[in-house]
Amino acid sequence: MSGLNVRMAGQTINDRFLAARHSIAGQGLAKSVCKATTEEMIAPKKKHLDYLVHCTNEPNVSIPQLANLLVERTQNTNWVVVYKALITVHHLLAYGNERFTQYLASSNSTFQLSNFLDKSGVQGYDMSPFIRRYAKYLNEKALSYRTVAFDFCKVKRGKEEGSLRMMNVEKLLKTLPVLQAQLDALLEFDCTANDLTNGVINMCFMLLFRDLIRLFACYNDGIINLLEKFFDMNKKNCREALDLYKKFLIRMDRVGEFLKVAENVGIDKGDIPDLTKAPSSLLDALEGHLATLEGKKGSAANTPTQTASAQKNVASVMGALSSTSSSFGNAAASTRLDNQPNGASPLFIDDTLKQQALAEEEAAMNQYKNKVQSPTNSAANNPFLSSAPPASQSQNIVDLFGPAPAEPANTASKASDDLLSLGNPFADMFGGKCFVNIYCTDY
Repeated sequence: MSGLNVRMAGQTINDRFLAARHSIAGQGLAKSVCKATTEEMIAPKKKHLDYLVHCTNEPNVSIPQLANLLVERTQNTNWVVVYKALITVHHLLAYGNERFTQYLASSNSTFQLSNFLDKSGVQGYDMSPFIRRYAKYLNEKALSYRTVAFDFCKVKRGKEEGSLRMMNVEKLLKTLPVLQAQLDALLEFDCTANDLTNGVINMCFMLLFRDLIRLFACYNDGIINLLEKFFDMNKKNCREALDLYKKFLIRMDRVGEFLKVAENVGIDKGDIPDLTKAPSSLLDALEGHLATLEGKKGSAANTPTQTASAQKNVASVMGALSSTSSSFGNAAASTRLDNQPNGASPLFIDDTLKQQALAEEEAAMNQYKNKVQSPTNSAANNPFLSSAPPASQSQNIVDLFGPAPAEPANTASKASDDLLSLGNPFADMFGGKCFVNIYCTDY
């Protein structure tokens, strides 16, 4: 019973004790944070997350207090508590008021979990690396907001109103590296379908999947904008833009691997956007134009005619990136995954868990049926429902003081007779006439 980790109806005694302590102290916000980050190995419950999201929109709720309570829960030694605290923070960043994000970005309070390790069990060892990577991503997400003053997952996307699609070159060249750093931190989570073994990491994966779609949609818009203006840039900007595009191609492959994991764990294919890669001829055309600006000998594009041809080639292959932009934009605009309970989709209820739950339910039902139909529960053996014993039973008992006079059987039984039939040996022995013969008056 060390650590008060005895479980009661899913929650531990420690969880109940903390909730009761906050209730007595009148600390409703602290109690809600405690409820969302219990030691129970399931995702934070939707009702607790919804309440905390509501709190971020209330002007009389202290955002610093809420953030500090969650940061405090990440200092726990139990991996479940720490993981659920990080998930709650991520949920509030995604669905809560922007002032919560602003506080995390401006407070300089990062999650110090680079050395976190839960040694209490095998599962603690397995989950600890993912907690460290997840905390790193959330730190990077807050840093990105501090740098560019907006959330990449919430900005407008698309050809007409997309923030990165309409951004000027100088600002775009400064913004894309920040976006790349956040995307890198997300992709470093690096899990497989076999790692998603419990409800906690499952919800974490769903939140990361949601962010990935929005981040890459934004990233793709920025790259399209960059390529459209590539041939109008000076040599310095062209060199930076080409380097950004090469990094984009590498991240495109890693995003594809992440989407494969999402497909393997059962996310509906309609929720997974199509990733169309640009042909290699586009990279060749960009490198050729940069070589022309640098005046390299033997370059493939060293005449105005060849440069114009390269521009047409780029325009023709931009359709692949536009297709990807449209696919990711539609997936990001969809709210189907957001409406799932606890932010997780039914994909993680695999056949094994489903069959196990059905088997347990069937076993419980069979046990109940057997108990109801058991002879031990019949009225014949229930002393309060059984009738008085027949007269023949009392006649077979030896009377130590002589034969008792026979009495007519009384067919009408009273409630008191049922109580006396519980088995008084003296009453049965002497025919119920008296308690003991020595106290009778007719001997």
